[in-house]
Amino acid sequence: MTITFIGHGYVGLVTAAVFADLGNTVYVIGHTPKKIEDLKNGIIPIYEPGLEELVERNVKAGRLIPTLEYDEAIPASRVVFIAVGTPPKSDGSADLSVVFDVANKLAPHLNKYTVVNVKSTVPVGTNRKVLDMITQGKGADAQVDIASVPEFLREGQAISDTQHPDRIVIGVETKKAEETLVELHNPIIQGNTDTHLVLTNIETAEMIKYAANAFLATKISFSNAIAQLSEIVGANGPDVLQAIGLDKRIGQAFLNPGAGYGGSCFPKDVKALIQIAKSNGYNFGLLDEVEAINKAAIESISEKAVSMLGDVKDKTIAILGLAFKPDTDDMREAPSIYIVNTLHEKGANIKAYDPVAMENSKKIFSNLENMTFTQNAYEAVEDADLVIVVTEWNEFKQLSTSKMLKLMKSANMIDGRNIYNPQIMREKGFTYIGVGR
Repeated sequence: MTITFIGHGYVGLVTAAVFADLGNTVYVIGHTPKKIEDLKNGIIPIYEPGLEELVERNVKAGRLIPTLEYDEAIPASRVVFIAVGTPPKSDGSADLSVVFDVANKLAPHLNKYTVVNVKSTVPVGTNRKVLDMITQGKGADAQVDIASVPEFLREGQAISDTQHPDRIVIGVETKKAEETLVELHNPIIQGNTDTHLVLTNIETAEMIKYAANAFLATKISFSNAIAQLSEIVGANGPDVLQAIGLDKRIGQAFLNPGAGYGGSCFPKDVKALIQIAKSNGYNFGLLDEVEAINKAAIESISEKAVSMLGDVKDKTIAILGLAFKPDTDDMREAPSIYIVNTLHEKGANIKAYDPVAMENSKKIFSNLENMTFTQNAYEAVEDADLVIVVTEWNEFKQLSTSKMLKLMKSANMIDGRNIYNPQIMREKGFTYIGVGR
């Protein structure tokens, strides 16, 4: 099948590359000449394990075709995916301007039956607005069905999540659109016995994505609330959460207390769902508390630093991990941004290291004096009064603690992701604080 993805971020590029690898002809439309030229040469604009090889292989095979031209891609395609960003506006609602701009641009190039899918995360009702815009702008010979096929990709595991999804959600209003999209997804469905196919209407599909992310964010905030209470009463929060996670009705996933959630999805989607509810006359107070607890979890890390060191002015603090999670270079809404800025404002000298997010981090923190970026973790902790683990990269779990002790000025550690054993760290000589411990 010939299909088109408009947008080449995490969702668009990963999904396009996987469909190309399954034998489809896949156009990827962008609007920046350099980025499209880079894609043609196998250079990708994001870090995602395995993606560069997947893109390069399918570009060379002629199945993945980066282009700037709508008139090349859209007329040739049976299915078109809109996979562009929907960042939050100042009030938390989703900014749909790019989605609508793309809808207007693609409409005149439709010349036959085509299923147009909004794969971007959008509020309920957006797909129907997109269909109205396309209907007004398309040619007389074009027949269009609209569909909602939300994505459920985790950064760092996006290829695996596309190839082996828990579920494929297809929201349509005609049988022809359903059959077309099931045909496209069949190789994935047939290759995974555990993949569930959810066929529903458009509004339900739009809501499923927001509900999923908001629920996962709720589990994280619940975990952090239990962690904070455990610290106060003398309980061990991680043990509490592990024990309740053994209940099959609850499960272990996302019950890990830490420095709060960040990234391109959870913060944005929680805010958007609050606004969706508000605009429909419903007060989603639970999600207000989810946001408040997450904010407190992030703030608690810098508060612990002040508690441990007293005055942090002129103290050297090493930050291990800057990306919002491991296996990505994504700095959007990363907890490290608040932690670094807060400690810097209090006069601390910051030394920071992240395995892959250094370039993005340098842009974000370019205006900060007394902040240096190091080549490795050991260089970061050298002469430090305190080390804070913010992102749980695997390489940090394997660091030589004895070497760290020799390098540091004072053996103080805040383990913002609970990657170390507290008893062992204290026995080695660290003054150690975790989360909820």
